[in-house]
Amino acid sequence: MTRRIVAALAAVLLAVVGAVLLVGYVAGADQRAMAGMETTPVLEVVEPVAAGTPAAELAELVTVADVPRSMVASGAVASLTEIDGLVATTDLLPGEQLLGSRFADPASLVDPARVEVPAGMHEVSVLLESQRVLGSSLAAGDTVGVFITRSGETHLALHKVLVTRVQGGITPPTPTAEGAEAVPAPVPQGSVMVTLAVAAPDAERIVWAAEHGGIWLSAEPGDAPEDGTRAVNETSVYE
Repeated sequence: MTRRIVAALAAVLLAVVGAVLLVGYVAGADQRAMAGMETTPVLEVVEPVAAGTPAAELAELVTVADVPRSMVASGAVASLTEIDGLVATTDLLPGEQLLGSRFADPASLVDPARVEVPAGMHEVSVLLESQRVLGSSLAAGDTVGVFITRSGETHLALHKVLVTRVQGGITPPTPTAEGAEAVPAPVPQGSVMVTLAVAAPDAERIVWAAEHGGIWLSAEPGDAPEDGTRAVNETSVYE
């Protein structure tokens, strides 16, 4: 009889404990579900945004949306003040959340190997051996003289031409440990692509020379004199 009573009491106790645990789990699940349903405001794109668009121009292109916290993307922006002064680094499409990682300081996006082309100018690129471009020491923003050779005659045809881009031609030096002996500057390797900003008639001359003659560049700063030049050939070179 006593064993039956003990067994009955144990069964009741287990049932009570099970019920308490079940109620606790259900309550916790409800709390987790409610937490997942709690919303937070984020900015959402409503019109296409092109890469390079300043944050100051986004007011009409985005809207505030209340999104469940569980669906908020990492780095989501809640206010345009968070990205004030920045620009979009990629195209943004309607429906996506505005992310801080897709904006950057415009100064950091400027290509240091390229300069702005003056209005009305053509850009033309020529591929030259390194010795024809000052041993590959040219850089965007430099100005050069353009020597053109044809039919055995060379002339400084163009003055103070703006270099807008330089690509290739130099082998990066091998890093050395601190205190180690300095490594000599590397010898230029291969050819160099130089892009020049010129007026249309001068672009024609450069293209013709690249196709049928030869081109050589010199460093020509803004204060370099332009007079005294002449066409040089096998006879006049000794004059």
